[in-house]
Amino acid sequence: MGKKSSAVAFSMDIGISDKDRAAIAQGLSRLLADTYTLYLTTHNFHWNVTGPMFNTLHVMFMAQYTELWNAVDPVAERIRALGHVAPGSYAQYGELSSLPDAPAQPPKALEMVRILAHGHEAVARTARSLFPLVSKADDQPTADLLTQRLTVHEQTAWMLRSLLEE
Repeated sequence: MGKKSSAVAFSMDIGISDKDRAAIAQGLSRLLADTYTLYLTTHNFHWNVTGPMFNTLHVMFMAQYTELWNAVDPVAERIRALGHVAPGSYAQYGELSSLPDAPAQPPKALEMVRILAHGHEAVARTARSLFPLVSKADDQPTADLLTQRLTVHEQTAWMLRSLLEE
C-alpha cells in the first residue's frame, strides 16, 4: 500500500476572488521580472562603467541596484501571499519582462544612463498597468506596494534623465 500524503489543502479566502488573485499574481510576476532584469542591468553597469563620470555613476548605480535588490523580495512575497508561486528563473524572467537584457558589450557611460532611465520608466509602466485590476479587487496591500515602487522608479528615472540634459 502506498503512503497517504500528509499534505493538507487549504482553501484561501482573503476577500479577493481566485480569478482576481491569479490575475494580480500574474501582473506582479511581470513586475518582479522587470525589477530583477533592471537590477541585473544596473549591477552590470556598476561593474563596467568607465570614463570621467566613473566615480559618480559607480556609486549611483550601486545605490540603485541595492534598492532594486531589496525590492524583489516584497514583490515575490506578495505573489505568495496571494496564493501563487513567484517566478524565479532567468528563463521565466526573459519571458515575463518588458525590458531587454543588458547589452553583451558595455555601452558608454551616458548610454548606460539612458538605458537605465528607460528601464525605470518601463518598470513604472508595468506597475501602473496593474492598478485597475488591483483597485477593482480592493487589494490595498498590492496597491500600497505598487505606489511605493512607482515612487522609486519615477524618481530614479527623473534623476537619470537629468544627467542626460545639457
